[in-house]
Amino acid sequence: MNILITGAAGFVGKNLTAALECIRDGRDRTHPGLTLGELYLYDIDSDPALLETACRKADFVFNLAGVNRPKNQEEFMQGNFGFASTLLDTLKKYHNTCPVMLSSSIQATMVGRYAGSEYGRSKKAGEELFFSYAAETGAKVLVYRFPNLFGKWCRPNYNSAVATFCHNYAHNLPITVNDPGVELELLYIDDLVDEMIAALEGREHHCEFDGVNTVLTASGRYCAAPVTHRATLGQIVALLDSFKAQPETLLMPEIPAGSFAKKLYSTYLSYLPREKAAFPLKMNVDARGSFTELLKTANCGQFSVNISRPGVTKGQHWHNTKWEFFIVVSGHGLIQQRKVGAGEVLNFEVSGEKIEAVHMLPGYTHNIINLSETEDLVTVMWCNECFDPAKPDTYFEPVE
Repeated sequence: MNILITGAAGFVGKNLTAALECIRDGRDRTHPGLTLGELYLYDIDSDPALLETACRKADFVFNLAGVNRPKNQEEFMQGNFGFASTLLDTLKKYHNTCPVMLSSSIQATMVGRYAGSEYGRSKKAGEELFFSYAAETGAKVLVYRFPNLFGKWCRPNYNSAVATFCHNYAHNLPITVNDPGVELELLYIDDLVDEMIAALEGREHHCEFDGVNTVLTASGRYCAAPVTHRATLGQIVALLDSFKAQPETLLMPEIPAGSFAKKLYSTYLSYLPREKAAFPLKMNVDARGSFTELLKTANCGQFSVNISRPGVTKGQHWHNTKWEFFIVVSGHGLIQQRKVGAGEVLNFEVSGEKIEAVHMLPGYTHNIINLSETEDLVTVMWCNECFDPAKPDTYFEPVE
């Protein structure tokens, strides 16, 4: 299957191209029924001859080309309607009735705050052109009205508030929020690309519109990505505050699977400059070795790494409710545990050669001994709660 992508150098185009290249080259094997051939990448600076070749050979067209921020209003119609006309005329020239996807905008609804939008008017004209083309040729057309898009590689200070906010937070630049209560409908680039691939496989989602609201329905005239998110500007800023603070607090914000927070965090990280891609951790060092907190969570405890010098014993304490995993990743050691008030000692010989997790049981005093005379013992530790100096729940008592 040969694919033409117009607007290939844009935000959506770059992400879609990367995904399709991975499928074509066998780096993404999650679409075994999809065999891709030539990817024709067309953009404003491309040789027009490429469009001729692509329109003759393409089996599917993604028309992502468009104008968002023109120098004058007339360029909206020229870029969003004019090029669409050229594309469809070229397909007709070669009698190519392959499926064609159009990236339109929610502004094409022309209702509410989008009433009177020149951009929306140009997008609406492009939509009607595509529907007329389908009626004339019998070709399948898929018209998508995108809401606010966000994700990696989105150009900041252009037409995406989320991209601008993420970029500015990452570079310690100010942002302007006039009304924190303004709510946005947001579509994440990975969810959009998933829908584009579904469309390629004939599994697109259809919809109608109730004002600016998408209503999924199998008989819908339009198409839509089924997963979007709603968030206010204030909520976005609050999340970005927590992401930016993470290297200082070590506290990982809640990022449930599929959540807007998870997708926004990935987007924010994609804008970090080199000097922020790494950050120092506080090593608590003494003659016995070191202990370093790595990561904290609000509800799932914290991770740390402990380094013990040769022959050193650490621990010798117990907890009422707190419990831990000790995971030796390098070296050779012995973990000992004894139930408080009892005499039996549980011994666990551990090594980086055979990595395993050992529970530190509540009510059992425990230690970890480096058995080596020459090598450090490195242990990754997870605790079910973050350390609270006001309630440490830690009581000294030797195991033996």
